[in-house]
Amino acid sequence: MPHSSPPLIDRFGRTVNYVRLSITDRCDFRCVYCMSEKMVFLPRSEILSLEEIMALAEAFVALGVSKIRVTGGEPLVRKGALGLLRDMGRLKGLRELVITTNGAQLQETAKDLKAAGVNRINISLDSLRPERFREMTRVGDLATVLKGIEAARAIGFDGIKLNSVILRERNQDEVLDLVHYAIDRDIDISFIEEMPLGILDGRDRALDFVSSDEIRAQLSPFVELLASTETTGGPSKYYQVAGSKTRVGFISPHSHNFCSSCNRVRVTAEGRLLLCLGNEHAVDLKPWLRQNPFDPEALQAAIREAMDLKPLQHEFDLKAQPVIFRHMNATGG
Repeated sequence: MPHSSPPLIDRFGRTVNYVRLSITDRCDFRCVYCMSEKMVFLPRSEILSLEEIMALAEAFVALGVSKIRVTGGEPLVRKGALGLLRDMGRLKGLRELVITTNGAQLQETAKDLKAAGVNRINISLDSLRPERFREMTRVGDLATVLKGIEAARAIGFDGIKLNSVILRERNQDEVLDLVHYAIDRDIDISFIEEMPLGILDGRDRALDFVSSDEIRAQLSPFVELLASTETTGGPSKYYQVAGSKTRVGFISPHSHNFCSSCNRVRVTAEGRLLLCLGNEHAVDLKPWLRQNPFDPEALQAAIREAMDLKPLQHEFDLKAQPVIFRHMNATGG
């Protein structure tokens, strides 16, 4: 579908050209920073159908969005995900179709993802030690994820990036090992400051928090990081590792707020358009999809009107009880 409308611009003059579409809140891992160990997932009747998600993708592309990231939960556990990605990959005007995954399904799906038109893959990887990996994911098998990464590398995507959430006294001692793992495979890696979404089994996020600056200082005696102006259209600030093809990125919602350049919105698996990761400003698009299924103009109008609700910045506070009670798996990556 070609662009038929002016670009999405919020009330602060920021152009929104990137949307993260969650296709499920379910996941085959239970990562300690993402969800509670005993999660209650949404009833299937509340989750958007694949046809409804595709209608959203068409609407956003018609409104000038050029990048869609498919997320979860874990998107590859959703039945029909590959067919949905194939349909998205055919959208005219969409320049980038990317996916965030935990890697557990990649060994079986990497070839099909490439064929569907997925350009780049982000893979969560927080530890290279099997026992610790299982502790952080509660159920994950490191060997399976590493095989998935190798399968993705063999297929030849435009880009593969690791995402690592570093927590004090859990995996901070692996920062350098993770960077060397990326360097050895000519892939990128981003370190993400934990975001305070949902209440997580009594953990104190303030005590676990490791800032991007601290990670950079930890790396600096061993790895030369050269400032880079390259971007993938997301919040990572990248540094080129001298003498390699690898870039190290830092996503720093706490220590280096990036809200002024925000170009993103999210849609949850049940159809809530989230205007900000760290606020509850949202519009429920499900009624527009279910009550007006053959009225794409009405859906586009609802999305455009929602831009007036996008706040200036998030209000994350590690020391306070979270004001955002949705967990990361319900937020859309």
